[in-house]
Parts: sequence; C-alpha cells; structure tokens
Amino acid sequence: MSEPPVRRQVRAAFDKAAGSYDAAATVQREVCRHLDALARRRPCATPHRILDAGCGTGFGLPFLRGRFPASEVLALDFAPAMLQRLPPGLALALGGDMEHLPLANASVDAVWSSLALQWCHPGRALAEATRVLRPGGQAWLATLGPATLWELREAFAGLDDAEHVLGFHDLTAWTADATQVGLAIIATEQFATPATAPNLRELLRDIKAIGAHNVGSGRRRAPLGKAAWQILEARYETHRRADGWLPATYDVILLHLEKPL
Repeated sequence: MSEPPVRRQVRAAFDKAAGSYDAAATVQREVCRHLDALARRRPCATPHRILDAGCGTGFGLPFLRGRFPASEVLALDFAPAMLQRLPPGLALALGGDMEHLPLANASVDAVWSSLALQWCHPGRALAEATRVLRPGGQAWLATLGPATLWELREAFAGLDDAEHVLGFHDLTAWTADATQVGLAIIATEQFATPATAPNLRELLRDIKAIGAHNVGSGRRRAPLGKAAWQILEARYETHRRADGWLPATYDVILLHLEKPL
C-alpha cells in the first residue's frame, strides 16, 4: 500500500525535528505527566506487553517503566530519526504507522500514546489500537483539541488564504470515534497549557522545532512578506502576558479507554 502524500509530509517534518525536539518539547513533557496521573487513577493488572504508539524520542517511557517495570514495552514511531533518539534499554524500538500497526491482533495489553494521535485519522488510529489490544486491555491517550494555537490562528486570520494552523477534533468527536470502534470510555480530561517565548519568532521557532509547523495540510505556503509579518507581530502582541511572555496555547485532551472483555 502506497503512503498518502500527507502522511509522508508528517513523517518528514518529525524526522527533521528529531534533533531539536527534546529541547523545545516542554508541553510534551507536561502532557506525559498528566497522562501518567490519569492512568494511575484506576488500578489495573500489570500488562505483559505495552505499546507506546507515536513514541517520539521516548518521553513516555520512564513513566511506563516506573509503573510497570516488569512489562515488555514496544516503542513505535514512523519517523526513524525519532526512534534513533530513544533512551537505551527502556523499550524495543519499532518502526510503524499508528494507522497501520505492524502487530498481530490482540497482541498487547495496553496502549499509551501521548501527543501523536492528532496527526492521524482518528477512526483509523483508534480502530488499529482496538485491533491490537487484548480483551480487557487499557488505552491511555493524549491528543490535541480544536483550541490548540488559537492565538496564532487569530493572528493569521485574513493575512492570506493559507492554512497556518490545523484544525483538530474535539472531545465529543474522539469519544464518539472510540465508541464506534468498540472501546469503552473510562475517563476523559481536557485542559489548556501554554508554551511560552519572549517574542513571536522564538515561539514559532519552538513550534517548528517539535515538528508541528503546518504539517498535515498537504499545501505549501509562500513566506510572509515584511508588511504581513509586521501585522502578524502586532496582532500577536495583544496576547502578551503580565509576566512578559508570549503564549501559544495547547488544548489537551486525555482519554482512558478500555477494550471490553
């Protein structure tokens, strides 16, 4: 099966970002902590095998190892450069796409995925997670909601006709898709958390450093001219906080799902 152009674009963006990802991914680390807290609120049997789907450079692995030291952990990502930066000895690296998992049916006891699902087709990714989970298996998932980077979307409005900020599914859509593929909803959470920088150029640089710059739209856009950039900066400046930092808000959705027995 040939890979769609949009999936190749997403892969290329994250391959390119692998070297800069860890230094810029403060929000990603925070989300992992929240997802771990959500997972711990409902005790479960120790899983024999856990899949970290869309593992990136492995932020989630210490949480999984800390809670389940005896479990086998598979760290899957479709960006080879990300897998090359995994912490040694914490997991078995596995190249693959979350929409087409290279695993047998009912072969894992738990799926963890932190800030990777938003780059996937929700129905396909959730259906694959359901397929590989054993009955009674748990899924702990973090993704992004539609208010993500709302300040940037607002600032870009009307400057040109390009899609500068992607739209993401809301919580209702995620729970509906999960139910449709046969997963039970155990718990959900939603919260906003900001990345910050002293100015707009550094804020956009950090977004690019984690691979999240306009991936998935399938369109190339022309660079902004000087006049348009000045308008963008002036608009964004209205969001400067009292502490002097410019924020970029991430709308985070957490899901705890279960495959029924």
